[in-house]
Amino acid sequence: MFTGSIVALVTPMDEKGNVCRTSLKKLVDYHVDSETSAIVSVGTTGECATLTHDEHADVVMMTLDFADGRIPVIAGTGANATAEGISLTKRFVDTGVVGCLTVVPYYNRPTQEGLYQHFKAIAESTDLRQMLYNVPSRTGCDMLPETVGRLAAIENIIGIKEATGNLSRVAQIQELAGDDFIIVSGDDATALDLMQLGGKGVISVTANIAAREMAELCRLAKQGNFAEARRLNQRLMPLHQQLFCEPNPIPVKWAAKRLGLIASDMLRLPMTPLSVAAEPIVAQALTQAGLL
Repeated sequence: MFTGSIVALVTPMDEKGNVCRTSLKKLVDYHVDSETSAIVSVGTTGECATLTHDEHADVVMMTLDFADGRIPVIAGTGANATAEGISLTKRFVDTGVVGCLTVVPYYNRPTQEGLYQHFKAIAESTDLRQMLYNVPSRTGCDMLPETVGRLAAIENIIGIKEATGNLSRVAQIQELAGDDFIIVSGDDATALDLMQLGGKGVISVTANIAAREMAELCRLAKQGNFAEARRLNQRLMPLHQQLFCEPNPIPVKWAAKRLGLIASDMLRLPMTPLSVAAEPIVAQALTQAGLL
């Protein structure tokens, strides 16, 4: 449930900016049918920064309801205040989520000791399994392998979503955290390379619209069939790249609407829909990947 192709699920909204239950159910069914390994509900791709805490919890619970035990659900619980992270995490105790994904605090840029104390406090507030998430390009703060190694000693911190794109991190984290610590990619473009170095999968943006392909990519990598996996990955590479031609999740929501997976590509301000100039760029990537 913390390995393979895990989708960083978008949160579909209607034209008024309200969460769209119909589209959310359609997305969950799509991932069950496509054999996605698990869903991250209301992570950063799910626009956690612009949902209220009540909406955040409601979307996770709706996702659990629609999943109905058919696919594991991981709750996004990241926050830039430790007390807020603890509060969000406690909302999901005994709900059915299999664990939490918690991003490095953004904007306030804590020290490595601050990061350690932040994640330690959250983990010790719950029995839910915790997966760390390091994405310095978005948070402005890089959690170093030494800090990950310290945190890995805490029983319910079981892995990390590593999104630096720095492949040397895999060996560093493995050495410091141990072989049982799960490393998954948070960067679609380098995910296969990370898996070839010992990573266990990817928490993927691309999987929102190419779910079956990403599931197959991870299966091939697990089997050690990297030649076939690389051929598939090359076909998907335009998506891995162009789904970030504007800030995530702007392009992937547009693509999901274009493919009929959601009814609207609406986002909440300050995020705005894909620009007219970028539409043909994403459309071409969809065509190259064989989705259009």
